[in-house]
Amino acid sequence: MNKKQKKMLIRIIIAAVLIVVFSLLPAEGYLRFVLFMIPYLVIGYDILKKAFKGILNKQVFDENFLMAVATVGAILLGDYSEGVAVMLFYQIGELFQSYAVGKSRRNISELMDIRPDYANIEKDGTLEQVDPDEVEIGTIIVVQPGEKVPIDGVITEGTSTLNTSALTGESLPRDAKAGDEVISGCINMTGLLKIRTTKEFGESTVSKILELVENSSSRKSRSENFISKFAKYYTPAVCYGALALAFIPPIVLLIMGKSAMWGDWIYRALTFLVISCPCALVISIPLSFFAGIGGASNQGILVKGSNYLETLAQTKYVVFDKTGTMTQGVFEVSGIHHNEMPDEKLLEYAALAECSSSHPISKSLQKAYGKPIDRNRVTDIEEISGNGVIAKVDGISVAAGNTKLMNRLGIAYQDCHHVGTVVHMAIDGKYAGHILISDIIKPHAKEAIAELKKAGISKTVMLTGDSKRVADQVAEELGIQEVYSELLP
Repeated sequence: MNKKQKKMLIRIIIAAVLIVVFSLLPAEGYLRFVLFMIPYLVIGYDILKKAFKGILNKQVFDENFLMAVATVGAILLGDYSEGVAVMLFYQIGELFQSYAVGKSRRNISELMDIRPDYANIEKDGTLEQVDPDEVEIGTIIVVQPGEKVPIDGVITEGTSTLNTSALTGESLPRDAKAGDEVISGCINMTGLLKIRTTKEFGESTVSKILELVENSSSRKSRSENFISKFAKYYTPAVCYGALALAFIPPIVLLIMGKSAMWGDWIYRALTFLVISCPCALVISIPLSFFAGIGGASNQGILVKGSNYLETLAQTKYVVFDKTGTMTQGVFEVSGIHHNEMPDEKLLEYAALAECSSSHPISKSLQKAYGKPIDRNRVTDIEEISGNGVIAKVDGISVAAGNTKLMNRLGIAYQDCHHVGTVVHMAIDGKYAGHILISDIIKPHAKEAIAELKKAGISKTVMLTGDSKRVADQVAEELGIQEVYSELLP
C-alpha cells in the first residue's frame, strides 16, 4: 500500500470503531447526532469536498454527489448509523479499487525498466551525462559496463558482451565489437563501448516499445467504450429517478386524500440512490481490463490495449516468445561429455580458469562448481575475446572456450550433438572434454501448452531471436507446432 492508501485504511478503522462504540452508548437527540458526525466526517470529508467541487464546476452527476446526497439525507432523517455505515462501506470499496489499480500500475511499470535514464558523452576527457532526447544522430556516446545502451547505433570502439534478452529474446549474451550494430535497451555487461548513434532517441527501439506500453490504455474495448457512454446518461437518470420517487408518490397520495408519508418516500429515494450508484458499474469494466493488462505485464506479457484483451476470447492461435517465457532465461550446466577425468575435476578446472571473467557463461561454471574459488591456485590468465580463456591452474595449463579457441591452439575436439553453449576444455595441451551450458525450460511450460490445446487453441507458435537449433529442440520438447527462430526485434 502507498501512503494515501494507508491513510485511508486508518480512517476506515477509526470510523468503524467509533460507529460500534457510539451505537452502544445510550445517547439520544442532538448528542447522538454530534457523536455520529465525528465518524461521518472522518470517513467522508473528502467525498463531501469532491461533491461540492463538482457542483461548483457544474459537473454535478457523479458517484461523489450521489453518496453525499444519500448519506446526508439518511442523517437528516435521523438514521445516523446507517448514513455513516453507507459512507464507510463505500470508502472500503474505493480502497480495494485503489489497491487493485496501483498493483496493476506497478506491474506495468516493470516493463519500463528498459528505459535508459541518461547517455554518456565524452567532453574534454570527462564523461557528461545528458538526456537521451538531446543526443543528435552521429554523436559518439560511451556505454560503460552495467549500463543500458540508450540509443540505437554502431560500435566504433571497444568489445563487450551484450544482454539482449529483454528485446530479442536471445538467451545467450551476444558478443559485440567495432562495426556491429547495437539496439537501445540492451545491457552492456563487460567492456566499455563507444557508439555512433544512427537514430534519434524518439525513433530508437526502446522508445517504440515504451510507446506501445504508454498508449495501451487508449485502445479501449467495445464494452469499455459502451459503458463510458452509458454512464453519461445513467447517472443523471438515477438522480432524476430518485427525485421523482421522493416527491411524486407523496403528491399522488395527497391528491387521493391519503397520508403523504414524506419521510418513508424520501428514505426509499435515498435507498434507491445508494443501490443505483453507478461507480461499481462504471468502474467494473475498465478496472477489469486494467487489472488484466497489469497482471499480464507482471508475467512479462505486453498487451497493447483492452480491445486486444477482449479479442482473446476468440483466440485460436497462441504465439509465444521463448526466452523468459517458455524457458527460465538463466544458464546452467546441463551436461559434461567426452571427458576422461571425473566430471567434478573437469568442472573445477573450468571454474578456476574462468574465475576472473564476468561473462554469464563463466558465472554459470562457477555456480555449478559450487565451492569457494581459491584464486591463489590460478596464474597467467589470458582472456581472448570471442574465444575463451587460457590460464594455469596449480601450474597446469588449462584452456576453456569455444571451437575458435581449440582451432587457435591446434587441439582436435569432439563435436557436441546436444543443444546449448559448449565450453571445450584442454588440459596440458590435450582435449579433456566439453561442458554443455543451456537455458532451462520452465517446469510447467509443457503442461501449459497441453492445457491450451485442451481449451480449444488450434495452433501454438514460438518466436525467438535464438538459433534455429536451440529453438527447434525447445519447440519439439514442449509440443509447439510452429517455430520461427533468429528473428530481429
